[in-house]
Amino acid sequence: MKISTRNKLEGTISAVNNGPVSTEITIDLAGGDKLIAVVTSESARSLGLTKGKKAVGLIKAPLVALLTDAGGYKFSARNQLTGVVTKVNKGAVNSEVSLRLKGGSEVYAIVTNEAVTELNLAANTPATALIKASHVIVGVQ
Repeated sequence: MKISTRNKLEGTISAVNNGPVSTEITIDLAGGDKLIAVVTSESARSLGLTKGKKAVGLIKAPLVALLTDAGGYKFSARNQLTGVVTKVNKGAVNSEVSLRLKGGSEVYAIVTNEAVTELNLAANTPATALIKASHVIVGVQ
């Protein structure tokens, strides 16, 4: 598959919670991480999204928020994936930050250079990626 989306998280569907309008899909990633996606129930049916099926979650890098200290806050984003920054590629205005999860999956975020400075993002810095479940596109073969 050739696609411009930086985040391609592969795994196996472990749960399907069907609803009349939308369906929640849980994809188990390597290392025990879970990716939650909310898709239309029609999409879930037409893709044959069932427990045990291999799937990929696609997320555009600009839709990934990063945090280094929750400061006691809880967040509504269903996906809170913790890892370690492996690389910061600075541009004129924004930077691409690579975050390696414990199972080896890479999550990429596009954040402002100001955010990189404020969060002290650099290689080997622990960080958490926040991703709304509705921002995850699910694909199957």
